Amino acid sequence: MATRPRSPYTLFFEEYSPDQQPRLGGKSASLGSMIQAGLPVPPGFAVTTDAYDTLRSHPDLRAGVHAHLDDLDHSDTTALTEATREVRKLIEEVPLPTEIAAAITRCYESLCEQCDDDALPVAVRSSGTAEDMPDASFAGLQDTYLWICGADQVLEHVKRCWSSIFTDRAVSYRRQRGYDHRVIDMGVAVQKMVRPQAAGVAFTLNPADGDRSQVAIDASWGFGEAVVSGEVTPDNYLVDKVIYEIVSRKVSDKRLEYRLNGNGIEVAEVDEDRACQPCLDDEHIRAVARMARRAEKHYGSPQDIEWAIDADLPEGDDVVLLQSRPETVWSNQRPTARSHIGTDPMEAIVNTLCSPLSARQKQPS
Repeated sequence: MATRPRSPYTLFFEEYSPDQQPRLGGKSASLGSMIQAGLPVPPGFAVTTDAYDTLRSHPDLRAGVHAHLDDLDHSDTTALTEATREVRKLIEEVPLPTEIAAAITRCYESLCEQCDDDALPVAVRSSGTAEDMPDASFAGLQDTYLWICGADQVLEHVKRCWSSIFTDRAVSYRRQRGYDHRVIDMGVAVQKMVRPQAAGVAFTLNPADGDRSQVAIDASWGFGEAVVSGEVTPDNYLVDKVIYEIVSRKVSDKRLEYRLNGNGIEVAEVDEDRACQPCLDDEHIRAVARMARRAEKHYGSPQDIEWAIDADLPEGDDVVLLQSRPETVWSNQRPTARSHIGTDPMEAIVNTLCSPLSARQKQPS
């Protein structure tokens, strides 16, 4: 492979180090960290926040953003939608500085060479610096673009990711949480696309009750967008973390999927027979659970991951990790003390220690 291009505006995931995290945003830093840990993450590179900063310092653009947002009545949803639409248009119309466009193009060409594809399809994914803060999660508020081919399209969609920091939902959420849009930075992740047979999410605890002895997996046909957006009721599996026994399975009627259509992605109906079939076999279920567990061990806390079964990879190596973020619901709750009034202190301790096991034994098989 040729020598990797170097620039302050880009960084390949395998070159990640923790000191780079502030320049990459949450998503790109996570992808780089997972690749460094040997997790099966598709290759790619980050567009750093240095690139976004050059755009934000553009005097006309800065003045336009302030004019639209500084005195905005956020309770007026129509005005909010119109103002954010105009801000996004301003950002997308500003030409990329030559040195930034050249740096992104060189990295994309290098990734194409690595993957032996001159027009490699990539995902272009927003990577905000405020994602998954201790008191807020901005994940999902900015945009992701799938199956982007060619350097010109990559450059266009990098700017669209930047502009998505000013969607109406993102601006409203930041205001509710007290974050100033003038100090929020945006990185972008550019990553080789997978061709998923099935995809979904997994939690390294049971989201129904917070039980950390289980991995919960939601899965559906095709790309995972139908699961993340809630457009389908996915298949659901609970897997024991220690012995990887599948302790619960629920197969749903999955009537739509996001799938490839030529050089793009379409939403399509799933035929009746396939819709009601499980989209994962037992080996894939266990492989997803093991990968989720590895991500949890790497980060040292419960994780919420996105995964896919890549049809382009050989069986046994086809489970890939697309994203991992901290689980924020149960992980932020303090354990609830159980009352053992009238019992022996040692008995209370034994009951407390055994209660997760009892809960697991009651799970349907």
